[in-house]
Amino acid sequence: MKAMVLAAGLGTRLRPITYALPKPMAPVLNRPVMEHTVRLLVKHGFGEAIANLHWFPETIEGHFGDGSDFGLELTYSFEQQLLGTAGGVRNAAGFLGDSFLVVAGDALTDIDFGAMREFHQSHEGLVTMATKRVADTDQFGVVIAGEDGRIQGFQEKPDPAEALSDLANTCIYMFRAEVFDHFPAPGASKDAGPDDPPEFADWAKDVFPALLDADVPFYSHEIDAYWNDIGNLDELRDGNLDALHGAVAVEPGAPEVSEGVRAASALGDAETAAPVLVGEGVEIGAGVRLEGPAIVSDGCRIGDGAIVRDSILLEGTELPAESILIGGIAAHGTKP
Repeated sequence: MKAMVLAAGLGTRLRPITYALPKPMAPVLNRPVMEHTVRLLVKHGFGEAIANLHWFPETIEGHFGDGSDFGLELTYSFEQQLLGTAGGVRNAAGFLGDSFLVVAGDALTDIDFGAMREFHQSHEGLVTMATKRVADTDQFGVVIAGEDGRIQGFQEKPDPAEALSDLANTCIYMFRAEVFDHFPAPGASKDAGPDDPPEFADWAKDVFPALLDADVPFYSHEIDAYWNDIGNLDELRDGNLDALHGAVAVEPGAPEVSEGVRAASALGDAETAAPVLVGEGVEIGAGVRLEGPAIVSDGCRIGDGAIVRDSILLEGTELPAESILIGGIAAHGTKP
């Protein structure tokens, strides 16, 4: 089975960070979140993948190349205009084959793709959708499924008091190629704007309703794995700190975090309280206090007497002397 990593979106909710880089390159433990996804694919036996690109495509391709450094063959599908969540997949149909996985490159998860693949192969539906139980249904598209897992309907961000289900759509799917038979005709997408290309199509607005209307079976695969869609700055911070605490299985994991704590303790007069991850080429001034959890990315400079707690310093950030950063994200050129 081949995989497609969705990496073309603009990441508007992560602005201003995504003014300068694509959302899949947002860092988690000092590595792009998409790199954790790629490594997870390899861990579960995927050897070939394709990623669609649009926003800063050279940044993503420059980091991943042909995928060989990460243990898989990676190719790319460039979109001059965004084709939508489903349209981008249809554009890569010639690569994907008879059965394939689609996963967001900008979400953080440790889902067992092998277990999902086994379930997908156990039924005749065209789609297997990974779902996860959530308390805040008003933040997600909710999936209504029968006892056998067959999907019966959806609610879009319902108030918890009105929600018919607490199963959130994680936007991790496995498909059979016949799903393309249920796509809208060119130019007929219900979700397309006036400037979108005719090939535009959306899973939630176009394809899944068409499957329901045609009584085509497709199924929910409930997971208990970690999943964070990194939808905004708070979720980016939470994802990093969750990874730092080991709540999600990613690489680098706990041993590398421990190495970071020891490195931090050895840097000048810095004081640390674990867990702290310090990247390469970091300069820490006298009297600095790094109070975990905290992540200091490569090339950062922290001035004398500064205090950092419950925070992330992105690559190349300079924190002035005597600064205090608590519960935040600092990026290159910013001041607390």
